[in-house]
Amino acid sequence: QVQLVESGGGLVQAGGSLRLSCAVSGSIFSRDIMAWYRQAPGKQRELVASVTTGRSTNYADSVKGRFTISRDNAKNTIYLHMNSLTSEDTAVYYCARNFRGSLTWGQGTQVTVFS
Repeated sequence: QVQLVESGGGLVQAGGSLRLSCAVSGSIFSRDIMAWYRQAPGKQRELVASVTTGRSTNYADSVKGRFTISRDNAKNTIYLHMNSLTSEDTAVYYCARNFRGSLTWGQGTQVTVFS
């Protein structure tokens, strides 16, 4: 059974930084496309960033230049480095594994940006 466990969320002042982590178990991690999504109150879940097995990355326009997604295949973990945070980044952040089009989700971690 594939499990994803996020960590690293919390309260941060506007302009600050956070690093989210997502540890994956139960899969051949190096074969998985991994991604971070987020869902703000009253809004739909949206893709924030993704990283392929070849480490190619893709970002939502709203986070380009501020967020960086990375993966460590030796640790079965992905990361989301978030800089220059604003109140618009406040959301629950979810890690997702994409295997042949089928998504598996983590439980989510709350990120709250205050000014």
